[in-house]
Amino acid sequence: MTTSVSGKVDPVVRRITTADIAEALTEGLRDFQAMPLYGLSFALIYVLGGIGIMLCLTALGLVYLAYPLAAGFALIGPFVAIGLYDVSRRRETGQPVSYGAIWRTITSRAEIGWMAFVTLFLFVIWMYQVRLLIALLLGLNASFSSLREFMNVVLTTREGLLFLALGNLDGAALSLILFSLTVVSFPLLLEREVDFVTAMITSVRAVVTSPLPMIGWGLVIVVLLIVSALPYFLGLLVTLPVLGHATWHLYRRIVAPVPGS
Repeated sequence: MTTSVSGKVDPVVRRITTADIAEALTEGLRDFQAMPLYGLSFALIYVLGGIGIMLCLTALGLVYLAYPLAAGFALIGPFVAIGLYDVSRRRETGQPVSYGAIWRTITSRAEIGWMAFVTLFLFVIWMYQVRLLIALLLGLNASFSSLREFMNVVLTTREGLLFLALGNLDGAALSLILFSLTVVSFPLLLEREVDFVTAMITSVRAVVTSPLPMIGWGLVIVVLLIVSALPYFLGLLVTLPVLGHATWHLYRRIVAPVPGS
């Protein structure tokens, strides 16, 4: 147990295994089955947001950004799923569950807003990096009339393959950074009165303490979210709730409860 500069006791991080991840997924599925309406409604917001952005890209002639957008959507998943964390928390503690109660809990945690800013900031950085790589490798004024034309260039030209390789490496690095900063942060801020910097440090400590299981969990999240987003984001109606609930249960295994709570 360590003490921060402010004098508060830092959260205690415990080591986890792949068995903990499997159990968390099982418990997440049970939460979704027990209260599907909440999972579907929160996921629907995420889906409608993705569809809305896709329609804007189509109208602006930027539909070729659909793939990086789908990958980038995985970055903001932890923020969107925060309502699901509270559903699992309330179900676990026997508290009443309602949209009003969830909203009041989220809005009463001011530090969550700062974590949301960090998440959205990195999402914007990701999209700008994609545009930069397109300009550097495919041409400053590169324009594609369809996603098919874009993928044809990416998969059949040397510049396109280089763009695909660098883009995926860049996305993987950015995803790892954001995952490390947020995998524990949002649930921790929801449960306890800590500042967002402490929450991010605790999240990074969780990844460092159990690197292989945590990175494996991150890969599961990214792959499932990307695959679910491909059919017009509709697969996320099931995937996001299960992953959101599972993240809460995994957090409970990672961060030890406050003594006496």
